[in-house]
Amino acid sequence: MTQTGERRRPAEPGRRPRTERAQRTQRSKDRRGRRSVYDRRRTARPVRRKEMRRRWVALLSVLTAVALVYLLWFSSMLGVRQVDVVGSSSVPADQIRGVAAVPDQKPMLRVDTDDIRDRVAQMPGIATVDVSRSWPSTLEITVTERTAIAFFDSGPGGDGVHLVDGGGVVFKTVKERPAGLPELKLPSVSADDPVTRAVTGVLGVIPQQLLKQVTTATAKTPGSVEFALADGKTVRWGTSADTERKAKVLAALLTREGKVFDVSAPDLPTVS
Repeated sequence: MTQTGERRRPAEPGRRPRTERAQRTQRSKDRRGRRSVYDRRRTARPVRRKEMRRRWVALLSVLTAVALVYLLWFSSMLGVRQVDVVGSSSVPADQIRGVAAVPDQKPMLRVDTDDIRDRVAQMPGIATVDVSRSWPSTLEITVTERTAIAFFDSGPGGDGVHLVDGGGVVFKTVKERPAGLPELKLPSVSADDPVTRAVTGVLGVIPQQLLKQVTTATAKTPGSVEFALADGKTVRWGTSADTERKAKVLAALLTREGKVFDVSAPDLPTVS
């Protein structure tokens, strides 16, 4: 007994033995702990397998990309083996290939098509150029050649007879005057000359039936184009505007007697 009257508990020599219920509870906890560890391990295995698959897929994707880059940019397997020229007639295809200078077996994607186009476009007889790739190993060069619409003769001491297209470009020299083309009677002929462009522009838009009758064409200014016909008549055409209207009026005027037929103002044509 203590001074306060309380009874002192006897000292416990050790842990009290578990009751049977407490032992069952502990065994259940142990089993749940073992199952939870097993479940975590069983769940972790598929996760690891998925992670490994993702890593292999990523690695294969990288290797595939590297292989494609090498195949397209560095390997000759997809290199140029053939150069096709489409649209050439008066300009030899071999000459176009020579100017194009396409490296043999160079990877298709590394071929500079713009550079090839610019080189071919500088050829005198070529008006337009298009360069395209035709997989797996063909480069196609499609050209439009210049068409002569007139000619001019440089005369004695000159360098010959020159063909001119509808844009005023002098693109070819020939030995003899071509039949069926009108002659340009101008102080100078050049694509940079406004008068040249005006005359060739008119010749390029007048009806084909009328063009066949033109023997010479001249002008002093871009708005004063005129030409002579095979029967000796002179047509004052003016500018290239109102082509259809002028052609219809001229067809009616040519049925009349006269030497000079002026349709530069088609609403007020004159014959003299």
